[in-house]
Amino acid sequence: MTTGITIPIRPIVPSRAPELPSACASGGCGCGPAPAPARAGAEPMEVGAPVSVNGVEIDAEAIALEMQQHPAPDPRAAWRAAAQALVIRELLLQEARRRGVTATAEVDEQGRVEVPEEALIRELLALYAAPPQPEEAECRRYYDSRIERFRTPELFEAAHILIEPAGHDEKAWQAAEAQARALIAQVGDDAQAFAEAARRCSRCPTAAQGGSLGQVRRGELLPVVQEALERLHPGTTAPSPVRSRFGWHVVRLHRRIEGRVLPFEMVKERIADMLAARAWTVSAVRFVAGLVSGADIRGVRIDPAAIEAELG
Repeated sequence: MTTGITIPIRPIVPSRAPELPSACASGGCGCGPAPAPARAGAEPMEVGAPVSVNGVEIDAEAIALEMQQHPAPDPRAAWRAAAQALVIRELLLQEARRRGVTATAEVDEQGRVEVPEEALIRELLALYAAPPQPEEAECRRYYDSRIERFRTPELFEAAHILIEPAGHDEKAWQAAEAQARALIAQVGDDAQAFAEAARRCSRCPTAAQGGSLGQVRRGELLPVVQEALERLHPGTTAPSPVRSRFGWHVVRLHRRIEGRVLPFEMVKERIADMLAARAWTVSAVRFVAGLVSGADIRGVRIDPAAIEAELG
């Protein structure tokens, strides 16, 4: 979306994603909703043209200030987006006053008091644009039709030993490789021996934990380390070290934890939040489109049909 048409106020719906184990984030080895703005048609015009809504002029300085909130490839597009946003804001304020809406400003967790106009718009939309909350049956249908989205990622419980070369030349790299191969021969598949060797030889901060990387997901490790893990059976050490820009890695896979589908009861609140946010956006944008269609807007064109088209 590029026009900057937005609904000024919408409720914040938290996401409740299940927590998953995190990987080692050591730096030395490398291991380690607001809706998009609705599009509206806008006719070319000179930046700074007079803009009004039902006879109420939008101050040019206000548009210039609002432009900071609407990054665009050129000043004309930024001005148009800012003008459209302020037009919609003014429309909502006019409608709130017409309907006799009153509101009490809220205070957020940081102690910041809501601007009175924003409180008025929030209350207007809550009274006249809020859709019903999704029922459990609707959440269940969404879950059943997209069940793979609720599968936890496969986890690798792994460890490594990082052998850094003593210099930057090839001879130093060869010496580091030889040390890594000697360690592999020494520890074999013995988990305890691996941990002791990691504490003694590894140059990664994970050495203090016996080289343990914890439970990691794909994408959290260096690709060469992840590829080595993929080839291993649980309880084994890679037969050869792998090289990265940090040095040579001796890699061990303790166990592989298959992903599983989270039960509906665990994710239904998150699904309900998502469906409620989506329904709220659709309802609020349609409410705004209705106001636009009946308003006398001059200086900038907002097409209500284009606003609703974005809902698809």
